[in-house]
Amino acid sequence: MTVRADRMVPSLEDLYRELPSVNEWLRTETAQLLLSSHPRNAVVRACRTALEEIRKEIAGGAQPRETLSDRIQALEQSIETELNRSPRYSLRPVINATGVLLHTNLGRAPLSRKALEHVVEVACGYSNLEFELERGERGKRDVHVEDLLLSLLVSAADPSIAKDTHRATVVNNCAAATLLALHALAKGREVLVSRGELVEIGGGFRIPEILQESGALLKEVGTTNRTRIADYERAVSPNTGLILRVHQSNFSMDGFVERPNLEELVALGGRMNLSVFEDQGTGLVQSLESYGICGGPTLAKSVAAGCDLVAASGDKLFGGPQCGILVGKKQLVEAIRKDPLFRTYRADKLNYAALEATLQQYLAEASEEIPVLRMLAISEQELAIRCAQFADAIQNDKLTTEVFAVESVLGGGTMPKARVKSFAISLKHAELSAVALSRALRLLDRAVIGRIEDDRVLLDLRTVEPDNDAYVINALNKLAAPYEPQLRGQN
Repeated sequence: MTVRADRMVPSLEDLYRELPSVNEWLRTETAQLLLSSHPRNAVVRACRTALEEIRKEIAGGAQPRETLSDRIQALEQSIETELNRSPRYSLRPVINATGVLLHTNLGRAPLSRKALEHVVEVACGYSNLEFELERGERGKRDVHVEDLLLSLLVSAADPSIAKDTHRATVVNNCAAATLLALHALAKGREVLVSRGELVEIGGGFRIPEILQESGALLKEVGTTNRTRIADYERAVSPNTGLILRVHQSNFSMDGFVERPNLEELVALGGRMNLSVFEDQGTGLVQSLESYGICGGPTLAKSVAAGCDLVAASGDKLFGGPQCGILVGKKQLVEAIRKDPLFRTYRADKLNYAALEATLQQYLAEASEEIPVLRMLAISEQELAIRCAQFADAIQNDKLTTEVFAVESVLGGGTMPKARVKSFAISLKHAELSAVALSRALRLLDRAVIGRIEDDRVLLDLRTVEPDNDAYVINALNKLAAPYEPQLRGQN
């Protein structure tokens, strides 16, 4: 008798059908015992999690029919283990070994220790967020950072800035700052924007759509690659309300390109009695030339150039919490504060606490304590030595390690062409592909996120705090046993 080959090799559906349903398992004696000591929802959830894990193993080829029966027999133990596991937060810390200093998906700028301490101090009780202690009356939350912001800009670039001419306020992010400013200052009026600055950044944030939502009217100026000051001048009409300059955050243009500098736009605004608003974006306070990075607009220079209003991110190169910083002429900032939408975009007490502490570090000339600036300051030699020590400490027969010269990037939509020379650990596993090895690192109790190049995993130590080295080394030394079965199918 001939047996067909497709009957000899079970399909995935055949293997899935051998698994019990949740309802079937709940009728077992073990399930009844667990239900007597645990909430039903918790038991059901643990059962579903354990069954889903087996389904993944089947799909990955790690559970053929020969081993599936034993795996199902161990289901009860898996469910008990799941029930006894401490609840895990969905949002949890990870180790960023990508070499991207401001990784948007990983939360951008880490906060300094001083900022964290002030956040905890403010968060664990009540605070004077909107309470004026001396008068015993309701106050404004802006006061906790406004003077510090203006003082920082005075010290960084422009001694002429004073509270009688300038104001500063904070909202929940830079995108909100841009939308709010356009709504408050140019609703129903034309806003001049160079075609080369009609950008889209991550998450579908598009300048033309933001202008539309704000109620302002977009008036495009110049061409994609070349815009001159004369193009702006010709575009001015009686209904023009604002000149907008947008930072080209995540791309750069080279070759036959031109656009006026900020000083030229400010001069034009003065002649035409128009305000100039710059979405500076990066939050960079001062030049990064001391770190070997040239170019890039700075918050201080934009204000010093006479720009009427500047928006910046607090969680990018500023190195603080997520927020949108608005600094500008007194009448413009006051108009924004009076806008009906202002309250909907305000930052909370935790943002203010972190921002206040970060500003104080700048003013105390302790910016080296701000993590993103500290990472930039690490020398190549220091990283090379650290990587060599790291590689020597890995004692796993299945892992091959090398130290590689690489380049780190700033990321976060700041300076797309900027590169920082760095060093990384190259990892190759004897049995796991780079994709499988990368997943294994992500599945650690504290996930390690690297990057893949040429079928190897790279761990760039510029973005890894030295305190985490021992954890990563220990995890790599123990890696093969716990992760090999569930990952083998990805090779």
